Amino acid sequence: MKKIITCLLAILGITSACGQQNYENADVKGFSELTENPGVILLDVRTAAEFAEGHIEGAINIDQGQPGFVEKAKAALPVDKKIAVYCRSGRRSANAAGKLAVEGYQCVNLKGGILAWKEAGMPVTTDTYEVDVFKTKSGKTVKFHALVHASIRIEYDGQEIEIDPVLKLGSKVIDYAAMPKADYLFVTHEHGDHFDKEAIKVLTGEKTLFITNKRCAEMFGSGRVMANGDKMQIAEGFAVEAVPAYNTTEGHRQFHPQGRDNGYILTLDGLRIYIAGDTEDIPEMASVKDIDIAFLPCNQPYTMTTDQLVKAARTVKPKVLFPYHYGQTDLSGVPSQLQGEGIDVRIRHYE
Repeated sequence: MKKIITCLLAILGITSACGQQNYENADVKGFSELTENPGVILLDVRTAAEFAEGHIEGAINIDQGQPGFVEKAKAALPVDKKIAVYCRSGRRSANAAGKLAVEGYQCVNLKGGILAWKEAGMPVTTDTYEVDVFKTKSGKTVKFHALVHASIRIEYDGQEIEIDPVLKLGSKVIDYAAMPKADYLFVTHEHGDHFDKEAIKVLTGEKTLFITNKRCAEMFGSGRVMANGDKMQIAEGFAVEAVPAYNTTEGHRQFHPQGRDNGYILTLDGLRIYIAGDTEDIPEMASVKDIDIAFLPCNQPYTMTTDQLVKAARTVKPKVLFPYHYGQTDLSGVPSQLQGEGIDVRIRHYE
């Protein structure tokens, strides 16, 4: 009888097969301290509707009640990272933590869920974009908001940095009017899913510095031009380098010809961020060094296949990899291909 009860509890995700709980629990204070560590991934396992009503900033949302929860989680979460998981009251997240622990994840469940979090006066946000938080060498905060496709919002030390902003892509609309004006705005090249005049106008304020390639500056009528290889010290502790981005595959070279478009390496207080732009796994990537965070595109025929993405990641060796610009490309196999490479693969909504 005891064995039957243990197995039933295991099915519910409360214990492991041997009758031992296979994840940790934490109260609000412990959970809050845990999530301050940038190496910990925050997971909200409620429904998308619940998530939109209010969630802990920086959480990614995977509904544990939907079919394929474990497979979706394995595709999005690196197994070598601690997962801080929560739901409304702590029950669904306990179930999810148990399932993930069976797959080798180290999970910490928030006791009492987001209800306890709110009762303790802890903050929540209704920003539905996924946010990843990092610290610079001197402890400054850098936040990456996954807007859509190749559009990235970066918050750094009170400054707003926008990458390839577009107002609308497919059915998704980005409300840039609700965001602060950009201090720095970067555009990689002229294609409509990267260069949007109206989005640039909405984000441009009196102090906005618009940096792009020659072609986009001509099309917009202004902008600070950077060509491949150019370097610029934008502000104290903030430098940028324009790097090549182009196609190499026969029959695809017309999409992004060599020498026209930019990728960018941003250095923010020592934190090095490689935004590759639309490119394949070009030889110049071997010269891209000491990268903390890389955004690499993946959607042939315009950029890379998944195999090229994996090759590029092994060449650049970032600490954290965000595949982006991936459309309908299936990225589920990428984390396992890079397992053991020391690369934290994070798949966000950059379709």
